[in-house]
Amino acid sequence: MAADPEIRLPPLRGAVIGLGMMGRHHARLLQTSPRTTFVGAVDPTGDRHGAVADPALVFATVDALLDRPVDERPQIAIVAVPTEEHVAAVAALAAAGVSVLVEKPVAETPERARELIAHVREAGVHGAVGHVERCNPALLELRRRALEGQLGRIFHIRTERHGPFPARIRDVGVVKDLATHDLDLVGWLGDGAVRTLAAQTQHRMGRPHEDLVNVVGRLDGGATFTVAVDWLSPTKVRRTTVLGERGMLVADTLTADLTFHANGEVASEWDATRTLRGVSEGDVTRYALARREPLLVELEGLCDLVQGRPDPAVVTLEEGLAAVELADAVLRSAASGDAVTITPSGEGATA
Repeated sequence: MAADPEIRLPPLRGAVIGLGMMGRHHARLLQTSPRTTFVGAVDPTGDRHGAVADPALVFATVDALLDRPVDERPQIAIVAVPTEEHVAAVAALAAAGVSVLVEKPVAETPERARELIAHVREAGVHGAVGHVERCNPALLELRRRALEGQLGRIFHIRTERHGPFPARIRDVGVVKDLATHDLDLVGWLGDGAVRTLAAQTQHRMGRPHEDLVNVVGRLDGGATFTVAVDWLSPTKVRRTTVLGERGMLVADTLTADLTFHANGEVASEWDATRTLRGVSEGDVTRYALARREPLLVELEGLCDLVQGRPDPAVVTLEEGLAAVELADAVLRSAASGDAVTITPSGEGATA
């Protein structure tokens, strides 16, 4: 039976697997949120960032975390280890009855993602994926307004994600580390699945993985999209634009600002140009938004899912798999130079 959202439920026992760049922030929230009781962190290198208040709650392995009395074991765990270690960590946690939120990408390949999902489903626990951009207040408000019709018919979605190379990344390139955010977002914001895409990549830093990607494509509702991501820019940019028949919404996800640029009309007395006239610049509105930390919103969504609250705000494992499949299609398109068609089953076929 679903939990009544008005009933105050006891906090969930929570743990984090991995205390790196993302894991330390998850540890902070698990220790401070009233929705959770912190019962441990796992990292073989220890707590190098000082993220855990009680050193006795830092363990070297998942087995050590789980080898405790039942009331000290986690009910939920955030998996924030390197991508290639996701499946092993989730398999051990799920087998022990622990529900999981897995940092994106959910796995390094579609095949491994399906294996991870199978572990969760066979264990009968809950699972979600940490596509935290869906919890950004500017994007949440942008999507609400777009789906309620503020823009009219949506024509195009554009995402830009640029910045310097993060030394922490060793196992993947920009497509799987960063562009999975955007490949997930374009369909979520446009309310339609990606149906075709074509991509180009560049390798400029001597690494085996790509440093820059540009993707163009179309959603099944007819809207087009572009995704531009790189680790080569000296400045950090995180911008999402949705263009429609009534104007344009622009979200800056670094500052959580959302701006609406309305279409304007300028009368023309020159008869010959009237049929050629497009829109012009209209009013510009920057919305005042309630800003909550996206990682906290994401954690609350996981708690809602596990506690049976209605409509939990989580990204499902299947949606995480779809993002990995799109990333795989992007890399295949870039390698072949051909466009890729995404079939309804999620399998890509070179056009």
